[in-house]
Amino acid sequence: MSLPASPDGRRVTIGVDFGTESGRVLLLDVGTGEELAVSEVRYPHGVIDRTLPAGGGELPPDTALQDPGDYLEVIYRGIPEALAAGKVTSEEVIGIGIDFTCCTVLPVTEDGTPLCQVDGWSDRPHAWVKLWKHHSAQPVADRLNEVALERGESFLARYGGRLSSEWYFPKLIEIWQKDRPVYDTMSAFVEATDWVVWHLTGSLVRASCSAGYKACWSASDGLPSRAYFEAAYPGFPDPAAKLGTVFVPPGACAGYLRAEVAEHLGLSTSVAVAAGNVDSFVSVPGAGVQRPGVFLMVVGTSICDLVIDRRESRMPGITGVVENGILPGFFGYEAGQAAVGDMFAWFGGRLLGLGSGSGSAGSWHEDFEREAATVAPGASGLVALDWWNGNRTILGDADLSGVIAGLTLASTPAEVYRALLESVAFGTRRIIENFVDNGVAIDEIVACGGIAERSALMMQLLADVTGLRVTIPDSSQIPARGAALCAAIAAGSPQGGFDDFETALNKLSPAMALRYEPSAAHHATYDQVYSVFRSLHDELGRDHVEWLHNLKRIRLAALVAGSS
Repeated sequence: MSLPASPDGRRVTIGVDFGTESGRVLLLDVGTGEELAVSEVRYPHGVIDRTLPAGGGELPPDTALQDPGDYLEVIYRGIPEALAAGKVTSEEVIGIGIDFTCCTVLPVTEDGTPLCQVDGWSDRPHAWVKLWKHHSAQPVADRLNEVALERGESFLARYGGRLSSEWYFPKLIEIWQKDRPVYDTMSAFVEATDWVVWHLTGSLVRASCSAGYKACWSASDGLPSRAYFEAAYPGFPDPAAKLGTVFVPPGACAGYLRAEVAEHLGLSTSVAVAAGNVDSFVSVPGAGVQRPGVFLMVVGTSICDLVIDRRESRMPGITGVVENGILPGFFGYEAGQAAVGDMFAWFGGRLLGLGSGSGSAGSWHEDFEREAATVAPGASGLVALDWWNGNRTILGDADLSGVIAGLTLASTPAEVYRALLESVAFGTRRIIENFVDNGVAIDEIVACGGIAERSALMMQLLADVTGLRVTIPDSSQIPARGAALCAAIAAGSPQGGFDDFETALNKLSPAMALRYEPSAAHHATYDQVYSVFRSLHDELGRDHVEWLHNLKRIRLAALVAGSS
């Protein structure tokens, strides 16, 4: 399926990165590595956490849903906009790659129609997309963890000893428990990244990356046993029934644009579509990382941390280790922090009423950053635990909540803002220590994402707290760039792409734009503050976890009572 040659022989791939609030489309010249254009499309419905678009009552606490129609808006608006901006012709495009926040999943009919778009189902919350940060399935995750530990399930060690409420089976079992008609009616429960690929190609092809990290699947062992699920939830059907059993690796060709989509986009049906990927994982090749020892941070609404190594260590306190899960030939490790960008949005928007951070309202971030930069390390007397959205790692507990310690009548908003920034750096240090303590060496941090580009203070704090150099790749859209790189591999060399990751990375890795070196004096001060952080972290997150859990339980009970 080779394409006709363009006049200058240029070959271009499209990377589409679906985030929490918007999708970004990037055009990549696979001959030069140049980013030709970027288009961003905000989701018309955003995060649905109050009421459904179809109407009805208030949604339960910890609900986070989305409208799948928003994803198609990104495809059909964003791709033509980027093609026009980059002056790219249809015959130059050889591939499309998709990445997504994960685990973001939706129930669909046999032909791939989202159940929430079917007449009679739009008023049922469980028929909609469950976003990655949908946490109302925490009781299911707790039960799955309890039974896995009781039974000594070996798969649990690949996930740090704890499954998350953000993952596939907690969300699926929540539907089975709370809305059996939705469960019975859906033909499949699919990752959004696979659903978009399905829409583009007409074929359901499931990605091994999301299945490995979010559905506990492995190439050698398959899924956890039916006996395990039966022990946790008697009567729960075959776990593969809605998930499937065949998964393809990153960079694989899932198919080609179906005629209707190609016509709509003005592209050829010879355009290859790569298997879906996860935004954080595809950022590893997107940032040009191809060696052990690098700690990649994808900094956005939350943080995902990725590390590759030649050896497998089934350590506690991670969210997964999967062979060939990120790059072929490596074990890919995942960790992360559940509240970052949205924690700062809470501070400025909900707490101080300064706006959402977009447009002119965004100046408050810059103002607070400038003022916070004048506060010396340790001078605020504050330390915060960054658990506004629970703890992803190393505690893996969505029922934890944020803490600010040391507040006095003299504390200023800028000092609180700095303490929140520092809490991210302290949480990162705790995660890195966990890797090092378990035999995975870390010698450098590479950070990407909007905060990495915009907040020099945040990046310097990461360096000062961890004692490691921090570098920033020269790209504003690393996940989309990684998706475009995968599209070049899916297209293959006959179409002007590449046949493997090594060749593609050697050609397309971005340069490093910025570098932050740690200050020895600041690191020494932060060692002292970190000792307080670590003590609070262990006391509130492990030794007396019931304190914060009880606060959340009391709050939820009061909300339920107030709505009745």
